[in-house]
Amino acid sequence: MTYRESNVWDGRLDRRTMLRGLGAAMALPYLEAMGPLRGLSSVASAAGAPLSAGASPMRLAFVFTPNGVNYDNWMPKGEGREFELSPALQPLAKVRDHINVLTGLTLDKARANGDGPGDHARSSSTFLTGRQARKTAGNDIQIGVSVDQFAAAQVGEHTRLPSLELGCEHGQRAGSCDSGYACAYSANISWRDEDTPVPKLVDPGLAFERLFGDAAAAGRQAERLRRRRSVLDYLREDTRQLEGRLGTADRRKLDEFQTAVREIERRVQLAQEQTDSRELPSGTVAPPGVPPTATEHIDLMYDMLRLAFMTDTTRVASFMHGTGGSNRTFPEIGIKEGHHHLSHHRGNEDMVDKIRRIDRFYMERFARFIGSLADTPEGEGTLLDNCLVMLGSGISDGNRHNHEDLPIVLAGRGGGAIETGRRVAFGRETPLCNLYVSLLERAGCEVESFGDSTGGVSL
Repeated sequence: MTYRESNVWDGRLDRRTMLRGLGAAMALPYLEAMGPLRGLSSVASAAGAPLSAGASPMRLAFVFTPNGVNYDNWMPKGEGREFELSPALQPLAKVRDHINVLTGLTLDKARANGDGPGDHARSSSTFLTGRQARKTAGNDIQIGVSVDQFAAAQVGEHTRLPSLELGCEHGQRAGSCDSGYACAYSANISWRDEDTPVPKLVDPGLAFERLFGDAAAAGRQAERLRRRRSVLDYLREDTRQLEGRLGTADRRKLDEFQTAVREIERRVQLAQEQTDSRELPSGTVAPPGVPPTATEHIDLMYDMLRLAFMTDTTRVASFMHGTGGSNRTFPEIGIKEGHHHLSHHRGNEDMVDKIRRIDRFYMERFARFIGSLADTPEGEGTLLDNCLVMLGSGISDGNRHNHEDLPIVLAGRGGGAIETGRRVAFGRETPLCNLYVSLLERAGCEVESFGDSTGGVSL
């Protein structure tokens, strides 16, 4: 089924217009031909009401960064709109008006609470659940539903994908990874229920196929990339017929969208070719399609997340920059030592300097993503206006392994409900899950409490 007939009503295109061809499926961004796009009223949002035709959906995304930060270099000065970006937050300067820096939030269940060492496994598994992980290296893992899956259960029925889980490291899938904690705790932040992690997509090719192709067409996707063909080639007839119904501005927007899809396809293909040509140690197998640098990998995954939100393919996502306790290196910024190793710097100035550079690197990638959302028109505003994107870590200072006063940045205006451009300081020991309660409410979910929450927060 194409957009024709079934996706036309009252002389306008349906908001869910899809282009389809040979196993490919591509939702379109908002076009003027779809009618006015308005934000949800606060009443409808609070009640969790489904979107009416033409209404602007709210998107939620949660980004996890491993190993905490060098907190002295991260902590901003001042409060409210007069705060000063710290050195680690300087990359956010261009998007400052679109973000809030949140301080004072705590993840109590990431603390030992009698379970001994294992802060990295707890920091990742508890990050979106607010629950204490059962300490086990076996299969009897127990944690809780994560906030993204809580939201997906309520709003996921409105999109083709209830949620999207992305990452840049697989992590071990079995055994003990951190002081007696099962590797599942370190490798996942998204949990469908207390013992079922939601697998993340690390291979950009597989992520692209999930967004723009039938899962059963994996073989055709691989063949298509080998032949340097685009998913858009299979949709060309639909696209030509659709263009005939559009005005000049819509045709330009459709062209820009197709260009973005082609660019991601090109980068996925390039990553696969680079993977195939890399020389690896004997017995080592590189994951197919993973770019050779962290910069390329993270940016590519962020760009696919933007397209997923732009096309309303999903409204809920999580993204792990790295697994809990990640020890990846960053040769592109001159750092050959592992991140986790460097985080235990004990005051060594050379190690501290490298951790500061890693902190800034992750913030640069995040700032680029937020800028791209802010540059994407939607209705009378931008895509970012209808997003709430949280970046943070389950550890505060990586050298101390503490879990209070977490480094949290929240981007987006939540449909106009949130004032941005501020540092918001919460009282010490305010549960991070209080923030989740408020984000869920703004996403239209019914929620009384979540994790270890004690209420909501004022944003």
